[in-house]
Amino acid sequence: MSTARTWAVALTGVDGHMVEVEADFSTQTPDFKIIGLPDKALGEAVQRVWNACSNAGLDVPRRRLTVNLSPASLPKHGSGFDLSIAVATAAAGGVLPPEAIRSTVHIGELGLDGRLRPVPGVLPAVYAAARAGFERVIIPYANAAEAALVPGIEVRAAASLGEVAALHGAEVEVPEVEPVGMPAQDGDAGATALDLADVVGQEEAVDALIIAAAGGHHMMLSGPPGAGKTMLARRLPGILPLLDDAEALEVAAIRSLAGEPVLALDTVAPFVAPHHSASSAALVGGGSRVARPGAIVRAHRGVLFLDETPEFQRVALDALRQPLESGRIEVHRAGFTASYPARFQLILAMNPCPCGNYGVRGAECTCPPMAIRRYASRLSGPLRDRIDIDLQVARVAASRATSGERSATTSAVARSAVLAAREAAAERWRGSPWRVNGEVPGERLRHGALRLPAAARAPLDRALERGTVTLRAYDRVLRIAWTAADLAGLTSPGIEELGRALFLKKGLLA
Repeated sequence: MSTARTWAVALTGVDGHMVEVEADFSTQTPDFKIIGLPDKALGEAVQRVWNACSNAGLDVPRRRLTVNLSPASLPKHGSGFDLSIAVATAAAGGVLPPEAIRSTVHIGELGLDGRLRPVPGVLPAVYAAARAGFERVIIPYANAAEAALVPGIEVRAAASLGEVAALHGAEVEVPEVEPVGMPAQDGDAGATALDLADVVGQEEAVDALIIAAAGGHHMMLSGPPGAGKTMLARRLPGILPLLDDAEALEVAAIRSLAGEPVLALDTVAPFVAPHHSASSAALVGGGSRVARPGAIVRAHRGVLFLDETPEFQRVALDALRQPLESGRIEVHRAGFTASYPARFQLILAMNPCPCGNYGVRGAECTCPPMAIRRYASRLSGPLRDRIDIDLQVARVAASRATSGERSATTSAVARSAVLAAREAAAERWRGSPWRVNGEVPGERLRHGALRLPAAARAPLDRALERGTVTLRAYDRVLRIAWTAADLAGLTSPGIEELGRALFLKKGLLA
């Protein structure tokens, strides 16, 4: 009886768990069993491994083979275990030296001809292996670029099982095969070229967008079609601070889990805009067998833009409430539970009515009053309360739209102001878990050293007494006021900043 061991990685959300793969031959009736909570895709590795070993020239004994995936209590999903099972099988059969594979992590799917196929989630899997102290990982050729982004671990890419066996010292003929590749990255080449200078006649909206970027505030833009709501939202990533290496790696890991090719670390904040027909599962993520991140998770460290917000399903919109408060989203299924980071800036856009012409000068609204009320009520009160900035956007006059003028506020100028305001906020919250004003709990602003004088709070206190704002909205107004003060270079907000914040939150004048 002979046993060999190697390592693989099981992913639960973005977290990787090291799995020891043990292969053992015994002199019983020939069979192949995989134990340790494998799913259906992993259970089908039996035939893939047998055929791949045979076609790669690895003479594996036809005896009873048992493969154990440890820890046995951890569910294992997907075909990424194929390579580790094949390598452990070959070592247990005497084809490979067992000591050569004992400290190496193997990730990849096998084809019947022995070629290695790419799998999603290689980046977080390699990152988990590096954190666990492993020094070498072998992955499919097509996943080499994203695996190489993880520092502190040797990455060896292979095109076939025979090539992997040769790397471990087996005397096999390595076939010349064309690596199974992934599709070329289809990025949005124009995403970084969008500039605020293209926005004409919307100075109020541009100022509000800069406040949202500086404080990490959520925002809703309301107005008729053609007012520039989408144009404004798409320019928000261009004025946000660039991601640092750790944040960019985190974003790239989520893209890898979603099955998108990752060729380099992108330091520009992601922008995700799902269609209004997206279901709750498409926003949150999930799956019946394998968890996949949804739009909320893919927008982590960036912007989630919901155009035509009232057209989304009510249950899908209410699913936003948990990540808006906690910065994480949990996906619960019968066989697994996955937790994902989901700290994003939410930008909502909606028309005043289904036809979009309600209240628009010179246009005729054909919507009955009941339809207008029903349209507006699709956004629940709790979700509206979690929006920091609620801004009405009007159409630009024809004379300004055709004048050819460009706004003096470019994305470069706006980003400089945002960076300065964020530095001031970071200095204020040094030693705390918060980095921007939009993350700070309200009680920290209502009590203690940061409590504003009664004279400055007067407009906001009156609004709370009249019931025009809730206590949650009260806290959000304070956060906006502090961001406005940071942009203005003030040490604390005054009555002008409070009045400005109250208007941005509820459209109320001080």
